[in-house]
Amino acid sequence: MKPLLEGIRVVDFGRYIAGPYCAALLADHGADVIRVERREGGEDRAIPNLAKTGEGGLFLQMNRGKRCLTLDLAHREARGIIRRLAETADVVVVNLPPPTLAKLGLDWETLSAVNPRLVMVLGTAYGSSGPYAERPGFDAVGQAMSGAMYLSGDDTRPARSSSNYVDFTTALALANGALAALWAREKTGRGQKVEGSLLRSALVAMNAVLIEQAILGNDRPALGNRGFLAAPADTYRTRDGWVLVQTLGKPMFDRWCDLVGQPELKDDPGLATDPQRGARGAEISAIMAAWCATRTRSEVLAALDAARLPAAPVYTPRETLADPHVVATGLLGAMTFGGLEGSFPLAPHPVEMSASPVQQGEAPRLGEHTDVVLAELGYDAAAIAALRANRVI
Repeated sequence: MKPLLEGIRVVDFGRYIAGPYCAALLADHGADVIRVERREGGEDRAIPNLAKTGEGGLFLQMNRGKRCLTLDLAHREARGIIRRLAETADVVVVNLPPPTLAKLGLDWETLSAVNPRLVMVLGTAYGSSGPYAERPGFDAVGQAMSGAMYLSGDDTRPARSSSNYVDFTTALALANGALAALWAREKTGRGQKVEGSLLRSALVAMNAVLIEQAILGNDRPALGNRGFLAAPADTYRTRDGWVLVQTLGKPMFDRWCDLVGQPELKDDPGLATDPQRGARGAEISAIMAAWCATRTRSEVLAALDAARLPAAPVYTPRETLADPHVVATGLLGAMTFGGLEGSFPLAPHPVEMSASPVQQGEAPRLGEHTDVVLAELGYDAAAIAALRANRVI
């Protein structure tokens, strides 16, 4: 079977994660994705810099399987190229503030007039309306404003997740919206705008807690790694590392009681339900911490596994790369990049499909496909040379 999006052209004007990863997901399904990048290279190309090539790990992940066209979007001659790109595209991905998009001719009104079948995917920090619409923002603004940072911290300070989950959630939502819009176009013949924002995605992730706050007004305190829905649910130090343990439901709690030598807790009326156990989480975590402290991490995990209790080692990045399950299942496949010796571990497409091929290609070098893409748009060699001489490309 052919890739699902074979024959679909995506033009990616995005930067960093939300926009580019959305486009990368579409490339995984076979779309022809053209990354439009500044002549000198985008600010996201070298994060974090791998030194040997100038590219960064973020860039190699976000831009796998794309082609690269360099273009000075602010140059007056760039408007013609943007127009031709829009005319030939099925999807345009942008994650710039709305005023900037209008200035560059990348707003929905302009693009849809050029190509009524176009699907425009727009990612912003706060949305395109409201008092914060023109503010810039990255992943952490969503974590901060949704309450996630507060609850992830403790009584001394909030804590930001080092994983940019708000960005990735937004990218996944935008890709889902793009696919839905393409499907709708098959029925109506017209494209539409698909819009998401970092704050919107962060509120989705924290919605259950916000519902609880609105209804109960309980002002839940920050608990760090300790869960509040049940117990034990926390991280615990062993003799040679840390483990994460999560339990939910009375059967799991009863098995935990037997494991740590506290069978009497099974009949404690104050620990009969998950909310009760969550409320006494500090007490239960203290018992678990003492039990773990005298054992190695492998001993703790083996005992928890035998008791059928959800647990995992708290890995360093080095340990993640060496995990036997990750290695055996190929969850971090080997990918190459020109100029980089050997290969690097690339995370897979988020889902596996039994019949439709999903594949990942190399990230492009800066301007690698500029001449080819422009030729496809109808520019001859002389016109391309003139654009280069005028520093448009």
